Amino acid sequence: MGTLCREWVKSVAAKRGLSSDAVASAGGELFTSGSYRLGVHEPGADIDTIVVVPSICTKEDFFGSGYVPPDSMVQDDDDDDVNNEIRDPDSLAERIRRHPDVTNFIPVEGAAVPILTFDWEGINIDLLFARLNAPSVPANFDIDNDMVLSGVDSSTEKSLNGPRVTNLIAALVGGTEERYQTFLTVVRLVRKWAKARGLYSNKLGYWGGVNINIAVALVLQLYPNACPASLLRKFFLVFKSWRWPNPVMLTKPHDAELGLPVWNAFQAATMRQVAPMITPAYPAMNSTLSVSRQTLQILHEEFARGHNVVDKLYKDWQKGDVLDKEQVESGEMWKELFEPSDFFISYPHYLSMCIVGPSQSDAQSWAGFVVSRLRKLVSDQLGRSLPLKKIQLWPKEFSACVAERSALLTHAQRANSITYFIGFRVDTLRMRGSELDIERQLQNFSKFELSRFHPLTPGMDVLPKTFGVKELPKICFEDVYEGGKVAAMKRRRMLIEADPKRIEAKNKKKLAKLKKKMEAMKRKKEESKASEEKVEADMKEEVDAEAQESRKRKRDGDDANGEDDNLDAEKEEEEEAALLESALDKIQDSAGVVQHKTREEAEIDRQKLLAGELLHDEDVEVKTEKRDRKLTHEEMEKEMLASSGLVIVSDDEATIVGGNKILPWRYGYKNAAGVKKEEPDQKKEKEEQEESKPTPLITNRVAFKFKTKFDVVELDESGKVIDKGDDDFTPSLKWTGRKGGFEFKLGERGLGYYRTGKKVVIPSNMAYS
Repeated sequence: MGTLCREWVKSVAAKRGLSSDAVASAGGELFTSGSYRLGVHEPGADIDTIVVVPSICTKEDFFGSGYVPPDSMVQDDDDDDVNNEIRDPDSLAERIRRHPDVTNFIPVEGAAVPILTFDWEGINIDLLFARLNAPSVPANFDIDNDMVLSGVDSSTEKSLNGPRVTNLIAALVGGTEERYQTFLTVVRLVRKWAKARGLYSNKLGYWGGVNINIAVALVLQLYPNACPASLLRKFFLVFKSWRWPNPVMLTKPHDAELGLPVWNAFQAATMRQVAPMITPAYPAMNSTLSVSRQTLQILHEEFARGHNVVDKLYKDWQKGDVLDKEQVESGEMWKELFEPSDFFISYPHYLSMCIVGPSQSDAQSWAGFVVSRLRKLVSDQLGRSLPLKKIQLWPKEFSACVAERSALLTHAQRANSITYFIGFRVDTLRMRGSELDIERQLQNFSKFELSRFHPLTPGMDVLPKTFGVKELPKICFEDVYEGGKVAAMKRRRMLIEADPKRIEAKNKKKLAKLKKKMEAMKRKKEESKASEEKVEADMKEEVDAEAQESRKRKRDGDDANGEDDNLDAEKEEEEEAALLESALDKIQDSAGVVQHKTREEAEIDRQKLLAGELLHDEDVEVKTEKRDRKLTHEEMEKEMLASSGLVIVSDDEATIVGGNKILPWRYGYKNAAGVKKEEPDQKKEKEEQEESKPTPLITNRVAFKFKTKFDVVELDESGKVIDKGDDDFTPSLKWTGRKGGFEFKLGERGLGYYRTGKKVVIPSNMAYS
């Protein structure tokens, strides 16, 4: 292809009437850029190529446009699908198109950077045009010299900037061969990751090849001695934590004073850039100008996910035997990092943009123009003016028409169509109404963006259509999930159930439902209690009313018959007393009492009895009566204790047990065990002393057993029960130190430690000094 280009330059020079020496020295060179220049290109990838020509060659000579053929010349082009415009047979475009190894030839002359796209022996090539302000392009032409940009136009500046940036990046990372290979390895991995996750497309707002090259080169500058795996981990860590909109720069921008604009962070236009990434070559420019706030959100989420995956692998590798050796050797350990994106199951709503054209050539040129402006629809129209939480444009096209069947499309339009999908999630808090209307945004996009295309031929159109996640066509899932749409829906359900936010919302819903149920039960219980209290209050009021009425009736009756009732009552009492006295006399006579007592004598005996003077005689009679009847078990036990000299009282009657009796064991028993034997003289003296002492009440030893269980207590010198304490009280006559849960104070149980929180009553006869 280089030979073909140089022959074309010589033909143009000859056509301009230059000398043979000038024609021979006109030159013309081809340069490559991007992944092919670095050596990281993949099968099926395109090759970015720039043809550099002298000033004698123009853009019209390159494309062959504006050519007017002679009347005798008849166009022998039978391929009407390529382009209907007649081009100069000597132009480079026509020379390439007529080459037998070239297919899918598409010229794009109206773009900001003119380009020819074609397949050369099955390899896609993008050929850019760069016209120098010089009479010739020698074979040893140095494209990295800043002076080659002197006097060039804007399109040539952009075309030359590609190979210049690539060469400078390679120079900045090429300290050693090992370091350069590390750079190339990580670039390949990042490119593969970006394509799998739907992040590789500069014109749609994501990162392109040059952006990935700059990013990896920056990380390599920060960690120059890192291995490829470690550098990949650092790559995700750096850009996960990058403080946008701080620019990414490999070198400080410089101005060669050739009149070309150089990127400056203090310019008003640069302050609106979201994620600037500055090219190292002169003139420095932002290579991520198409990145918007929406696409930056997607990039940051993917950087965070990539870092989590790689960091987990790094920690497992540090532990030792966690990773499988076969997976490490075969590369299966990286499978999770390069998993395809779940774009088509991540959003509830989708918008398809079907781009159709009347012919293949028209459809390709029309689609290229529309695709370059889809990012403006997403970021400027939909993302800014609609209440959306998140919106994402999938950068991969589908060669299918998903427009409505009611759309009046020809067979050629449906055959020459491509479709892009946009996923979005609505922010219900900002939503007004129940439906989201995007008609106005689509009309503005068509009016202000698509109308710039020229020439706009009949049949060129963009057909939007909305889908739910379950309504998406099957072509969206064929190359991503093995089971197609069914497997994709199962994975979507699994991701939804495993979502922490959904689990938290579900738990909150259950808790709210339980609280509501408990409140209903509590309210029902309170209502029931209130109704019962009301019934009780009503019944009490009725009883009180009846009692009051009864007292009122009685009081009224007493007032009416007060005096008569008093007289009658006195008379009745006198009569009853007389009858009682007569009856008592008859009882006394019938009992055969020898000594007959008058009423006056009987009254005197009754008074003596009440005074206790006749108690002894009555006790004898009671004892005689008890001996006559059979005693109970308790009475027998009581008599046995009394005969032993013990006084039986209740717990409440006395505090000193046996205080009014001389206990039998207080007088020693002469042959008691453990008593020391005495001498005869001492024994005789002691017997005389014992005889002078009063005779004890009981001289015999009595042994008795209790059949009833009694509480055994310990008495002090005064006969009071000694308090041993319990769980709430520990007696202590003095402060012995702090005890957890207790307080030292005086209370009803005496001085000691009382449990904290227990109510302690101080007796009325005690007080703190």
